[in-house]
Amino acid sequence: MARNPPIRRRLNRASSDAQRKMIEVDGSFGEGGGQVLRTAVALAAVLSKEIHVFNIRAGRAEPGLRPQHMTGVNAAAELCSANLQGLEVGATDFVFKPGKLRAGTFRFDVGTAGSVTLVLQTLMPMLAFAPGPVQLEITGGTDVKWSPPIDYVRLVTLPILKKIGYHGHMETVRRGHYPKGGGLVRFSTDGHSKLQPLTNDKPGSISTIYGISHATALPRHVAERQATSAKKRLEEAKLPSSSIEVEVVDDRRQMSPGSGIVLSAENEHGTTLGSDALGER
Repeated sequence: MARNPPIRRRLNRASSDAQRKMIEVDGSFGEGGGQVLRTAVALAAVLSKEIHVFNIRAGRAEPGLRPQHMTGVNAAAELCSANLQGLEVGATDFVFKPGKLRAGTFRFDVGTAGSVTLVLQTLMPMLAFAPGPVQLEITGGTDVKWSPPIDYVRLVTLPILKKIGYHGHMETVRRGHYPKGGGLVRFSTDGHSKLQPLTNDKPGSISTIYGISHATALPRHVAERQATSAKKRLEEAKLPSSSIEVEVVDDRRQMSPGSGIVLSAENEHGTTLGSDALGER
C-alpha cells in the first residue's frame, strides 16, 4: 500500500507531460471559422504532432463542428491512422493524435451538400507527403456557399500548386448543389511531392483569361447569360478577350438546381489569378 502514492504521482506526472506535449489550437483565432481547424489538422498529420483544437468555429452563428468538418477530420484520420477523441457534430473541441501517413484508395461521403472543396483543403497538404500514390473519391457539394467552387480548385489552386512541385489530378464526375448535394469528385496524387519555394512579386499585365459557366437542372440560357455578362464586364475593364466554356446538365429529376462561374487569368509572368460567383435567383 505504501508504494501506491508514488505510482499515482508518476502516472499523474506522465499525464501532465503528455498534455504539455500536445499543441493547443484556439479555433476562435482570426475570423473564428473552420479554416483554423482544417489547417491545424493537416499540419498535425504531416508533422506527427498531437493537437487539441478548442473554441471550434466560435465566430459562426452555429459554433462547433458541422458534417463537412467531421468528414474532413475523419478523412484525415484515416489517411494517417489517427486516434480521435471527442469528435462529433456540434462539438467545440476534440483531440487529434496522428499516426503515419498512408497511401492507397479512399472514399468519403459528406452526407449532405457540405463542401467537397473544404474537405480537400484538409487533405491536399497531407497528400504531398504521402509515401505513395493516393486516390480519393469524395461525395458532397461541389458548388456551395462559403467555399471555393470545384472549378476554382481545378483552374486556379492546382495550377499554382503545380509551380511549387505539387501534382494533383482532379475529375468532377458529377456536380452537387444545395440542398441535395450528391456531387462526386475524384482527386489523386502520384506520391511524395518535391516542393520548392515560389516567389513572384512582379505585377505584370493579364495575358489570358479562361473560364467555365455552368448550370445544373436549369435551362441552358442561365449558363449562357452568366458567360455573356462576364465577358461584357471584362471588355469594360479593357482586359484581353476571354474564352468561357458553357456546361449544362439539364437533369431535374435527381439533382438540385444551381449555377456558377469561375474565371482563371494569367499574367505575363505566369501568375495565376481567379474569381468565382454562384448563381442566385
